[in-house]
Amino acid sequence: MRSGRTLTLSLPPFTRTVKWLVIVNAALLLLVNLLIAFAPAIYDLFKRLLYLKPELVTHGWIWQLVTYSFIHEGFWHFAGNMLWLWWFGAQLESDWGRQKFVEFYFFCVTAAALTTVAVSYTGFGGVSPAVSTIGASGGVLGILMAFGMLYGDQEIWLFPIPFSIRAKYFVAGIVLLTLLGAINATGAHGQSVAYIAHLGGLLFGFLYVKFMPRRGLGFATSEKYFGVRNSYYRWRRKQAAKKFEVYMRQHDRKVTFDEHGNYVPPEEDKKNGGSKSGWVN
Repeated sequence: MRSGRTLTLSLPPFTRTVKWLVIVNAALLLLVNLLIAFAPAIYDLFKRLLYLKPELVTHGWIWQLVTYSFIHEGFWHFAGNMLWLWWFGAQLESDWGRQKFVEFYFFCVTAAALTTVAVSYTGFGGVSPAVSTIGASGGVLGILMAFGMLYGDQEIWLFPIPFSIRAKYFVAGIVLLTLLGAINATGAHGQSVAYIAHLGGLLFGFLYVKFMPRRGLGFATSEKYFGVRNSYYRWRRKQAAKKFEVYMRQHDRKVTFDEHGNYVPPEEDKKNGGSKSGWVN
């Protein structure tokens, strides 16, 4: 990467989540190739269980929306994804923190899978629900999109070519190449499905960074939950206050509650040092 006019060749650190993602992907790459070589029957079962196959997902095998992202069969497919995960993902994890980075990565992985499932049933580009998809590209390209949006003016060195380019232009080039690849792969089932997952990762990486609250989807969901829960409790308290008012009137006594359902003591109680409300929200 380049800082100002000085080209630096330092590599990003292996942050905690990035390190574990690389380790798990590497272990499964080794396992897959061992099964292919020595236990093809077990490999067939493994493939059926963990690869993303739309026709199985729609019949309840929803774990495939995530498990497919850990599987690679070819070394260069694995190496390319893991290098980009390391180079660009480490920066995001360092700045966002582990929790938000994990949420973002698997948001892109799952969104890319759902995009693949949805498009497979349209028949667009000759794709089919019976075709399997594997690889971390959906999540990795989501990371790349986020990096380009957040650090667009940062220059990166296109190793091994001695040439640097701003991140936003690099990401724009990747988007263009992915679109062209998807168009050119029309009719080639496996390649078409792979490019659909790539485009899904790019799209939802953009949507996450553009529209998601800064503290992430988990925070927004919890805030929404607690907001709804608190609104429900306030409604119940007001209903209880109304019922209590009716009950007291039936016994020739008057009580007053404010708009939040809090009890308001009589004026003489306030003069004697009483609080505005005997109930604390």
